[in-house]
Amino acid sequence: MKSELIIRSNSTDIDFALLRDGRLIELHNEAESNNIAVGDVFLTKVGKVLSGLNAAFVNVGSEKDGFLHYHDLGPQLRSMQKFLKEASSGKRKDFSLKSFQNEEDINKDGSIIDVLTPGHNILVQIVKEPISTKGPRLSAELSIAGRYLVLIPFSDRVSVSQKISSTKEKIRLKKLAKSIKPKGFGIILRTVAEEKNLEELQKDLDNSLRNWETLCKKLIHNNSKPVKVLSEVNRTSSLLRDILNDTFVGIHVNEENLYNEIVEYLELIAPEKISIVKLHQSKVPIFDKFGIERQIKTSFGKTVSMSTGAYLVIEHTEALHVIDVNSGNRSNKAKTQQGTALEVNLIAASEVARQLQLRDMGGIIVVDFIDMHSVEDRKKLFEHLQEEMKYDRTKHKILPPSRFGLVQITRQRVREERNIETNEPNPNANGEVEAPILLIDRIAKEIDDLVEKDLYKSIALHVHPFIAAYIQKGLWSIQAQWSWKYKKWISIIQRDGFQFLQHHIEVQKK
Repeated sequence: MKSELIIRSNSTDIDFALLRDGRLIELHNEAESNNIAVGDVFLTKVGKVLSGLNAAFVNVGSEKDGFLHYHDLGPQLRSMQKFLKEASSGKRKDFSLKSFQNEEDINKDGSIIDVLTPGHNILVQIVKEPISTKGPRLSAELSIAGRYLVLIPFSDRVSVSQKISSTKEKIRLKKLAKSIKPKGFGIILRTVAEEKNLEELQKDLDNSLRNWETLCKKLIHNNSKPVKVLSEVNRTSSLLRDILNDTFVGIHVNEENLYNEIVEYLELIAPEKISIVKLHQSKVPIFDKFGIERQIKTSFGKTVSMSTGAYLVIEHTEALHVIDVNSGNRSNKAKTQQGTALEVNLIAASEVARQLQLRDMGGIIVVDFIDMHSVEDRKKLFEHLQEEMKYDRTKHKILPPSRFGLVQITRQRVREERNIETNEPNPNANGEVEAPILLIDRIAKEIDDLVEKDLYKSIALHVHPFIAAYIQKGLWSIQAQWSWKYKKWISIIQRDGFQFLQHHIEVQKK
């Protein structure tokens, strides 16, 4: 398996596409206007405290107040409040927690009105970004994520990711973590910590401790509320931190400053991977070069086709997502009905796992597979779906298929679902459409103006693939005629993301 990360930087945002063996698996976007991200820590004040919900509403600067439930306060809430009071007043100079005495843990099944009062200062962390009409979900149990481990202040536990299957490796990692764990902090070892040595873990721990100290220094005499006291690393760095592994063969980026940032970050976390970072300098846009625009158009939308002729129908309701599996014309290619059902369901399970990651679908998902009467076949489908979903970094749970072929999946929702409109305006909406030759005439006039000034070294025409095919058709094609006429080769670049009559002329000055 080979993985690649393609990063497209625009003037206002950055798009990230994760490819696995050339197939688009994840698609993310980071906008400059987004001031709230999962992992950010805020110093703020408690707002309304509602005993009926056993929760409080807290202002973190978003349009809607954040929601803080009692179960998200963390058992060490009193210790955190005591430390916050000492640090913000300037009385505490040592932030290492070596000499800090923890308070008694709060009751696991208590009431929020017993531990929180409106107007009091509190440290909260974003665990879920604002979604639809809801504000962000908050937690008062802080965690500072590194590449190999997560640091938890005021805790004493040491645990290892459940995705590490080897019991021997878990025991080894836990032993290493206990040997370096600072007093007053807990440690959770992440999946990528597998087979890492003590030096690598210590380096990551030191970096997390520096982040903790940075957070604490911002608490001193800070009267503005709410204020962000710790920012999650930017989306580029957080993605690399979370997904970079030995399967990566390329990281491609189209902007030089971002390229330098990535190289600098990799020098800290994975110096051996610097050589796979490439700066994209081709005339062909980076998402078109790697076929991402084409995959986006075929992967989003209500109906998703698969190479076998089968297809998925994806519906979104207020309460859940429903995915229906259809065999299409596949039924003509198998010997038995049960063989067809199992074959289509296994193919569909792989596509369902991909779609959940690609669209970042969360909440309850119900998949209506083709009915299978064999218990053994249903077991094969369940195991295959589990295997395909093991690459999904988001927390999820899968229930075995019911007798009706329904599979229920719950998947954690931490940000808005990715939704891309794949339909385009109908160029024939007014009863007629411009002939391609008229579009070519307009383009030719624009090229005439450019060539007449004789200021340009090269000219590239970006058009929809259908228009590109029209221009390049035949031995004496329109492209060849232009080159003969202008004594200059006009490059034709197909753009899968363009609408039918859209075009763009790119020039390089002498």
